[in-house]
Amino acid sequence: MSKDIRSNLGDFSSVVCFKAVITGVEDTLGPDGAAVVFTRAGKVRGHALANELGVAGSNVPVEQMADLLNGAIGEQGTRLTGVKSVTKEGDSYIVDCFDTVCSAGEPQGSDRKCTFTLGAVWGALEAITGEIFIGEQTESVLRGGQYDRFVFSPL
Repeated sequence: MSKDIRSNLGDFSSVVCFKAVITGVEDTLGPDGAAVVFTRAGKVRGHALANELGVAGSNVPVEQMADLLNGAIGEQGTRLTGVKSVTKEGDSYIVDCFDTVCSAGEPQGSDRKCTFTLGAVWGALEAITGEIFIGEQTESVLRGGQYDRFVFSPL
């Protein structure tokens, strides 16, 4: 990453504040409208991040994607989520994430979905591979999953 955007406080802000933005937008647009907005915002961020890192169009091997994504959006990057693994089944990519900002602080059983995180991984994956995908969250740590799992299938 480049120089801090904010000279005094740095580039990171509170998960609590980010979650307040999410719930405020949901309150205004409803859950479905907010999901569309946050997924799209995440995709834009993921595309931009891949470009900033110089990996857009690189089509790196699937074995390297988890480390690449984790370095960008995990503990050494923006801390949006940790990326445990990226695997490929047929033409689809499966991405397992942990400590997602979207699931943070949510009670077990919550129906919260990781819309922004899904979008960010989706946008980065599309930028890296040059492919177009349809993405969905298929598992959640809030509903019994070991990870927040995202599946990206070719469109």
